[in-house]
Amino acid sequence: MKTPILTNIEQFIPTLVLKNTVLFPNVALPVLISKTVGLNAIHRAVEMGKDKLFIAITLKEGVQIERATPSDFYSVGTLCTIERIEKNDKGETIAFIKALYRFRALQIQFEEAFGTWAARGEPVPDIMDLDGPTEVALLRSLKDISVEILTSLNASSEFKRTLDQFDSAADFTNLAAQNLPLILEKKQEILEIASVKARALKVLELLVEQREMIKVNNEMGAKISEKTSKAYREAILREQLKAIKEELGEEGSDLTVGAEGEKLTLKDRILQAKLPKDVEKTALDQLNRYETMGAQNAESHVIRNYLELILALPWNDVEPHEINLDAAQAILDADHFGLEKIKKHIVQHLAVMKLSPNKKGSILLFVGPPGVGKTSLGQSIAKALGRKFVRASLGGVRDDSEIRGHRRTYIGAMPGRIIEGIKRAKEKNTVFVLDEIDKLGKGYGGDPAAALLEVLDPEQNSTFMDHYLDMPFDLSKVFFIATANSLDTIPAPLLDRMEVVQLNGYTSEEKFHIAKQFLLPKQMKEHGLTDEQVHLSDDILKMIADEYTREAGVRDLQRKIAKVLRTVSEKVVRTEGKVKVDITPDDVEEVLGLNKNSYELAQTTSSPGVVTGLAWTPVGGDILFIESLMMPGTGKIQLTGKLGEVMSESAHIGLSLVRSKLSTMLPGFNFAKTDFHVHVPSGSIPKDGPSAGITIFTALCSLVLGKAVDSKLAMTGEITLRGAVMPVGGIKEKMIAAHRAGIKRVVMSKKNERDLRELPDSVKKEMEFHFIDNINELLVYVFGQIHPPYFSDPILAPPYKDYGEDFDGIKNEIGL
Repeated sequence: MKTPILTNIEQFIPTLVLKNTVLFPNVALPVLISKTVGLNAIHRAVEMGKDKLFIAITLKEGVQIERATPSDFYSVGTLCTIERIEKNDKGETIAFIKALYRFRALQIQFEEAFGTWAARGEPVPDIMDLDGPTEVALLRSLKDISVEILTSLNASSEFKRTLDQFDSAADFTNLAAQNLPLILEKKQEILEIASVKARALKVLELLVEQREMIKVNNEMGAKISEKTSKAYREAILREQLKAIKEELGEEGSDLTVGAEGEKLTLKDRILQAKLPKDVEKTALDQLNRYETMGAQNAESHVIRNYLELILALPWNDVEPHEINLDAAQAILDADHFGLEKIKKHIVQHLAVMKLSPNKKGSILLFVGPPGVGKTSLGQSIAKALGRKFVRASLGGVRDDSEIRGHRRTYIGAMPGRIIEGIKRAKEKNTVFVLDEIDKLGKGYGGDPAAALLEVLDPEQNSTFMDHYLDMPFDLSKVFFIATANSLDTIPAPLLDRMEVVQLNGYTSEEKFHIAKQFLLPKQMKEHGLTDEQVHLSDDILKMIADEYTREAGVRDLQRKIAKVLRTVSEKVVRTEGKVKVDITPDDVEEVLGLNKNSYELAQTTSSPGVVTGLAWTPVGGDILFIESLMMPGTGKIQLTGKLGEVMSESAHIGLSLVRSKLSTMLPGFNFAKTDFHVHVPSGSIPKDGPSAGITIFTALCSLVLGKAVDSKLAMTGEITLRGAVMPVGGIKEKMIAAHRAGIKRVVMSKKNERDLRELPDSVKKEMEFHFIDNINELLVYVFGQIHPPYFSDPILAPPYKDYGEDFDGIKNEIGL
């Protein structure tokens, strides 16, 4: 048959789109055509002339033919002719086609009228750059390697005889390239090579690669066959061992029931667990040891427990839950009243986790008094993140094996609390609360705080090594939260690995709201009571919170509410719920006893030498009275009231400043022959700290000047020998205590002004705050304007009266 020659390169020819294959020249093969666009191309080719010409061109990988554009086709294909068209048993169209020669498409378009692709272009003839001897040598090499490949594949001799019929290197390379198992890009690359020499060398290279690959596969197959035979022998031996175990009564101890009710051996479970490769290898090694031991061997139980731990741990990463900040905020608000700064800090931390899921996050340390909600905050964070919650109490732990586990060589060895907690959670990204981390001990068994250094270091905990597990375990996905009541007992290296979040005690108002919204409904439910059976008013709740509890948190408050409701439960049972119980103050006093927790209140009268100070305690703030007295003596000062070293030093500094400031004012006052006594009531309670410095100084000034200080005025601040007033801590608690006690004005350092932002608005509205830098401003604010000879520099502090040069008026004003 004479090969048709395309002479008109401007003519558009129907185009059959090939997918995942390439058609080479001089190759004939049947093609199953199922797509409508392909059928249209074949029918169009038949209609265009007796030669039935069309172009076979390949679509690039990853492109759907329905969405193809001209740029999605390779530019080089083959011009083909249709030899015949048949239908198979299923009614599908099969076209027997023959590729004629290479064809370069210059333009490709979709013809809507015929519903098919069409292209115009030009033939790409072979470049015959081989001389006779070279072509013969190349062809012989191609045939030899092809025969080797066919022999390796156990092909029939007929295929080999077919190869001998080829006398053209060009035709042989086309046939070889058509049948080689190559990726699409490789085949297209060979098709586009016009040089017969270059194409033959390329195909020769690929044939050599294919031969070597078949050799390797055959060798691997032989090894696999050998291993299979070995496995068959092992299977027979295991069946025999199984029969022996049945006789000994040991069979069945290693079987467990799978998710679908099937019985699984330990090996089945290990292989199905999708463990990391090194973990699976260790587990299988231990399993082999275990299977060679009898049940009477003591070590077999150790290995069995070890394998169960490996299977129980979550080795693989889990899909992270979507973090919704609004939902997280709602959960925190629903679970905790107040703590706005803490909630904001937590939400910001969650925002960082959402933006950078793989970021090595910091470990949070919640520090605060007992009962303020540190552990429950961890539970709320777990709920907000959609993660499991695990808690490990570290109070009293004195052995580092509690953290790292025991080595399996010891009798009764166990994994540490960290691995045990992860095992219980069955998730790798759990929220893990290390409770009471400040109460870790240190004994002969090591230092557990040192063992925690690796656990709480984001740079190290991805390869945490538990002594019992004896393999690295990744803790970097765990959200660690530690809690403590104090930072003093936490070692500095451990503290450095955590981000400290300070939780302060609740105010009386906050305790009331917590009791009303959380504690009372919870206790009502636990005691089986309803609103129709009992009524507990807001005043009663405030009475219980203020008069019967004195704590920073709300645990004791919850116990007191529970105690009152237990009495109510008895009444409800006795009356069969027919009478609604209304709790009165007398009922509370009958159940809880007399009020023993009354707070100090501001005095209604004042006298010289007595000034109100402010103190911070672990259960909140309180006011205290600094009392002073002077008497003939030798210039000494006596301190009583169980004062600490720092507070005693403040008293000595205060007396030195009094002598320095008032000696020139009162030339007749002999400090060298006057003793001073400073006392702080509640003598059984230890007191310390520098914040009473200005209060002691003011009390001594009041005593020497004989002028009383307003009983509704309180102060807090540290003083220095230069007379500077320094800032102190606990401002929020102190101001709330002052407000509760009826104080109307408070003096403090100017640097403490910013601390008032945390105060409730109800406190700010009812109190006046005055800020000072030094004791001169303090004296002017407390005692008014004083001129020489009492002070070297006149100071004016409105709204105090200006007497000018009327020194007698000044003396009368200050009581001299």
